[in-house]
Amino acid sequence: MPDLEIFIADRKFLVTCQAGEETFLQAAAKMLDDEAGPLQAKVGRLPEVRMLLMAGLMLADRTATLEEDLRRTKARIAEMERLLKQTGAVDPSGVAQGSVEVLSHIAAQAEALADRLDAVIN
Repeated sequence: MPDLEIFIADRKFLVTCQAGEETFLQAAAKMLDDEAGPLQAKVGRLPEVRMLLMAGLMLADRTATLEEDLRRTKARIAEMERLLKQTGAVDPSGVAQGSVEVLSHIAAQAEALADRLDAVIN
């Protein structure tokens, strides 16, 4: 199992991971560092445990917000699909162009949120 040296708020940590997970671990460490760095700059030097806890909580808050945004977007898509079916706008011969554009826009938003959530989680 490989050992990696990572830096969080200018502090060095040696961590072990499964072979092949190095890139994931480095990306996760960067996300944590991106939260811890500004926190340390604002509050000053904190004990490692407190700094890591606060940075982790900030990441969890961001993840929860993204998950809620994704849930709302999926609900909007489901409602739009229901309305389209109810009004008969979905027809095997073709869908009204405006409907296609609206659904494409909503789908793009949902995909962007999913990508952001995936980046936060992974």
